[in-house]
Amino acid sequence: METTIMTRQPAADEYAPYYKTYVDAVQTDDIVAYLEQQKTAELDFLRGIKWEKWELAYAPDKWTLAEVVIHAIDTERIFAYRALRIARGDKTPLPGFDQGPYVPNSGAASRTPASIADEFAAVREATIHLFKNFTDDMWNRRGTAADNEVSTLALAFMIGGHTAHHLKVIRERYLANGG
Repeated sequence: METTIMTRQPAADEYAPYYKTYVDAVQTDDIVAYLEQQKTAELDFLRGIKWEKWELAYAPDKWTLAEVVIHAIDTERIFAYRALRIARGDKTPLPGFDQGPYVPNSGAASRTPASIADEFAAVREATIHLFKNFTDDMWNRRGTAADNEVSTLALAFMIGGHTAHHLKVIRERYLANGG
């Protein structure tokens, strides 16, 4: 079994239209290299944000910056789990997930920024190792998640694009007046 670094973007029929924004946010064909570069850049970025910013929401009824980052981590775990199951040939339809209860149950207010950044690093490293060891067949396998067909390749792009989306939100809404 030889692993392959996938060097193509997923086709539109490999994911639900809802995820197009995330897939399109990744402007490369080498998703593993993208995830590695994003990990390094995000860690540098997160570690440079002042402590007090982590506790703030940019508007009433919005998540704090800490909650946004933990949400990105949780979503990466779920998407990577889906990719693992599909890559291994599990045909069981996978359920969707309701992000609503995740954030209030995340314990974000009791976490330090360093612990959140460290968790992101650990989860991303595990994600990268998972994808680094996929074969062509694994990359191209499809399954069902949240009642939609999805490929493992698309899930990798969705992880990178979802993280990019939330980094943009953090920069534009949480740190508009400086970090």
